[in-house]
Amino acid sequence: MKPILNIAAYLFVSLDDLPALRTKMLEECNARELKGTILLTGEGINLFLAGKTVALRGFLDWLRSDSRFSLLEAKESWSDDQPFKKMLIKLKAEIIRMNHPSIRPESGRANFITPKKLQEWLDRGTDDLGRPVVMLDTRNAFEVEYGTFENALHFNIQKFTEFPEAITAHKEQLADKTVVSFCTGGIRCEKSGLYMREIGMEHNYQLEGGILKYFEEVGSAHYQGSCFVFDQREALEPDLDSISFEASNRKNIKVS
Repeated sequence: MKPILNIAAYLFVSLDDLPALRTKMLEECNARELKGTILLTGEGINLFLAGKTVALRGFLDWLRSDSRFSLLEAKESWSDDQPFKKMLIKLKAEIIRMNHPSIRPESGRANFITPKKLQEWLDRGTDDLGRPVVMLDTRNAFEVEYGTFENALHFNIQKFTEFPEAITAHKEQLADKTVVSFCTGGIRCEKSGLYMREIGMEHNYQLEGGILKYFEEVGSAHYQGSCFVFDQREALEPDLDSISFEASNRKNIKVS
């Protein structure tokens, strides 16, 4: 096994006293020689960290000892080298910016589908009720270029704040379909799924754990290319090994 453990995790939970929390977390990360980025906001936490296995899992144990973070789940991958240059903890207004205050995942999640169940639907081409399944990529355009699900729909957006307007414009087009939204680790879909429900799109699901969890549990089935990640590894193959953009199988799949 490669020596460096990489994790991606998030949790929507109400947080206060962020400066003090930042100080404590930074002390714990530095003591364990971890590197990466943590975003702290009033609506929750988002983190990408890497380090030696015992040290990183020790940090997660420490974090989960706080009842606010007890439900935090992490996606894991491995690398030969440390993919981050420094340890940063940033205070933000949202852990993923959407500019729609009414969308609060902590108050109730959108419907979700597990990777294994999604593979079953994609193998068949329909959901359990016989409705056609459309995969909806909620990521930014440059991320989609690295890879995405076969025949996935995306809106060529440059930032996530553009998603609400884009999906609203295509609401009628998708009315008779079951829509499964997905992103890198699931965080954007926590909000996109709720927004779709808010505008009356009843048959929508989010892929639990995002592309990274799908790679971990399913592999490459129905997926083309690699998945962009926010560290120096640049992109991960379906076997969770890193690959450069030049070597990846890029697919440009746009709304018709």
